[in-house]
Amino acid sequence: MTSTGHDLPRLLGNARRWFDEGLTAAMRETGEQPVSPTQFGLFAVLDDDGTTVSELARRMGVTRQTVHQAVHGLVGAGLLEQTPDPGSARQRLIRRTAEGERVHRRALDVLERLERTLAERIGAETVEALRSALEAPWGPPPNDLP
Repeated sequence: MTSTGHDLPRLLGNARRWFDEGLTAAMRETGEQPVSPTQFGLFAVLDDDGTTVSELARRMGVTRQTVHQAVHGLVGAGLLEQTPDPGSARQRLIRRTAEGERVHRRALDVLERLERTLAERIGAETVEALRSALEAPWGPPPNDLP
């Protein structure tokens, strides 16, 4: 394989878009409600018992406002619900509804099939090496670069 000369962040972004586009197309093809990549990302970091908006924002690396917008859309679609947080009178927990859980399982199945397709195209060993590199602890980014 030859290098494109693109920087690694751009390549990682392109890879992410490949999965996002494949997931969106597969879900749309089966008649599922359209969900944005941000909303899919929210599903990926949501605890089964529910998660606060602040924690979702931290896990996703986005603002609370971005999470609020995604949550609002998913609540309106019947995929998420907000419930009181037993640990805090001021916070609410975001959880999947039964329909949200069904859609989440469907999305996980599609992502698994996309990964198998990728392995067929670029090789299972390459996908495994990519997974290993991405799962390795990288440590914090350096802050002393010139």
